[in-house]
Amino acid sequence: MDRNLLDVAGRKLGGPGRPFFIAGPCVIESESHCLKMAEALAAIADRLKIDVVFKASYDKANRSSSKSFRGPGLDEGLRILEKARRTSGLPLLADVHETSQVERAAEVLDVLQIPAFLCRQTDLVQAAAQSGRAINVKKGQFLSPWEMRNVLDKALETGNPNVALTERGTSFGYNNLV
Repeated sequence: MDRNLLDVAGRKLGGPGRPFFIAGPCVIESESHCLKMAEALAAIADRLKIDVVFKASYDKANRSSSKSFRGPGLDEGLRILEKARRTSGLPLLADVHETSQVERAAEVLDVLQIPAFLCRQTDLVQAAAQSGRAINVKKGQFLSPWEMRNVLDKALETGNPNVALTERGTSFGYNNLV
């Protein structure tokens, strides 16, 4: 497999001069909103001839406040995302926060995403990679770019070459993300 390409739902994404976009609402606010966003992004992708992977989370378990809306949950969220794929034709991506979510999420999602603050969790990274799905690991703001090599190696050691890394910036003190 070409290391510059990501195989997502039978599509080769990325490569020199051909970025792909991960876009969508942070969290599934409602079924109708999710479907509307997926359809709008599909129309944009078609019009601009770009590759888009639709992203919406079924559970934002990493919210800063326990009072914040987290989403509809695993089963209902995956049902909505599956419907979004059927109506838009876009491949799907969502965060997985625990190893217990991986198998169920991999039944629906084309890409399993590891959130930045969980990027060093060996069991989670390897479980996601072992699912056989493409994975996207967001770089923790506390890591240097070269430290991500270890994270990449954790995923590649499973035999799954279909791994993308996403830069999330770097923290320079409290609340100072660049």
